[in-house]
Amino acid sequence: MLETMETVIHPHAVVDPGAELDAGVVVGPHVVIGADVQVGAGTRIEAGAQLRGPCRIGRDNRIFAHACLGFEPQDLKYGGEPTRLEIGDRNHFREFSTVHRGTAQGGGLTTIGDDNLFMAYTHVAHDCHVGSRTVFANAGTLAGHVEVGDDATVGAFSSVHQFARVGRHAYIGGYSVITRDALPFVKTVGTKPACYGINRIGLERKGFSAESLRRLEAAYRILVRSGLKTPDALERLSRELGEDPEIVYLVEFVTTTHRGVIRDRPGRKGGRGG
Repeated sequence: MLETMETVIHPHAVVDPGAELDAGVVVGPHVVIGADVQVGAGTRIEAGAQLRGPCRIGRDNRIFAHACLGFEPQDLKYGGEPTRLEIGDRNHFREFSTVHRGTAQGGGLTTIGDDNLFMAYTHVAHDCHVGSRTVFANAGTLAGHVEVGDDATVGAFSSVHQFARVGRHAYIGGYSVITRDALPFVKTVGTKPACYGINRIGLERKGFSAESLRRLEAAYRILVRSGLKTPDALERLSRELGEDPEIVYLVEFVTTTHRGVIRDRPGRKGGRGG
């Protein structure tokens, strides 16, 4: 049982007396853990990683070499006010990944859910909210105030503009530039991003039934390929497919956008959004 395991701190680590480490935490050499950092049971923190508070980290996380979590935001408006980072359970933060605390203007909180993988050199900026079971490939980057839904994938070297959203089960291809909201369940790819169909492989891996995939394909054709204006497409979605919970979520996602959604098709000139 983790509760009976001994906490191990390497003699070359620096742990502030104001930090709290639960049972079974392992701290490697040259790790620096600041005051007001809470680390949950079974978490491993490897050589050279740095944690600053206020920051709460859950159970069974792995924080690899030179990752930096809980540093102050890279925002010129930040004036030293107390803000927080909260991280759930069983996340992997690979080498040189960074996650920053929030700002007072953005609610003062950055959050990470459970079971996420942040590959090397990924960055989550201030006031972002990342769900659970997401994958960020190498150097995937979120600007401030971004929301990423559960089970989404952000491809290598991709960036998401501040205040944009990435929907649940979305797939962002490598080297993409996401300046508007990326649709849930859809593959969005490119420096001038376009939609390339539903994220079928990802959805199948997550256990979506053939019927659910069929309905999402139908919703994609209405929203992206029909040529309908956004209000008309949403009305048709609700009328023909609206009882399905995934369709209800898709309609709500588009309806509540502030930056517009990416609905462009490959090769289309101009920025058609919703």
